[in-house]
Amino acid sequence: MNARLTTLIIVALVAGISFWDEIPRQGGNAPSPVEPAVITDARSGGTLGTRLTGPVRVVDGDTIRLGAHRIRLHGIDAPESDQACLDPQGASWACGDAATERLSDLIGDDPVYCSERDIDRYQRIIGECFADGSNLNAALVAEGFAFAYRRFSLDYAALEDEAREAGRGIWAGTVQAPWDHRRDPKHVVIPDVGATGSTSAAEDTGFGLQPPGDCVIKGNINRGGERIYHTPDSPSYSRTRIDESRGEHWFCNEEEARAAGWRAPRG
Repeated sequence: MNARLTTLIIVALVAGISFWDEIPRQGGNAPSPVEPAVITDARSGGTLGTRLTGPVRVVDGDTIRLGAHRIRLHGIDAPESDQACLDPQGASWACGDAATERLSDLIGDDPVYCSERDIDRYQRIIGECFADGSNLNAALVAEGFAFAYRRFSLDYAALEDEAREAGRGIWAGTVQAPWDHRRDPKHVVIPDVGATGSTSAAEDTGFGLQPPGDCVIKGNINRGGERIYHTPDSPSYSRTRIDESRGEHWFCNEEEARAAGWRAPRG
């Protein structure tokens, strides 16, 4: 009898220890849950993929950062942050800053949802993005704060044509296409832009500013002799000239640049 009772007590103790181990612990060093952000097509509600989330930050007129993910708005090209346009009276105004501010206003405090269309060579998501049910890409073009990027997509070409005819935003005066500005941001004259989105300054690319081929990363050597590479996302990219006679280089990817002894910009 005593032996049987002892056995039952041991079994009960083992079961109790196993049950205790299965109870989830609270507090202490337990990892915090990570909230997923679903990149979705806001029109259909279809989930396209899951990404880690974080605060939305506007980078410029056609780029946002969602957590750790940089998202380039599909099918549009807004004036660069350092770019100026001319109003109908010929006065200069900061159209690049205005495009950035307008994108911020369109988002406000609303969550942003992006339909992933592609991944570019810099591992940026190319997306069609929505806030409060509004298509941000379309709104920027329709209001005259961005070009339809016809080289890659005609999705917003009709909206650009309407904005141009109505003289909205950048179309009220004269504007240089952003892709031409990136090639040579020091143009003295801002040319008119034709209906195809090309400018009369397309041939005037500026020495060392335009990539000679498909390799677009700039391997610059600064005054201190530091070797620093700049991707098209770098703040200094548009004004950095490459002089290969000084040992500077164009690179096809960041791994190639690092292997050759260049580093990314700090900050």
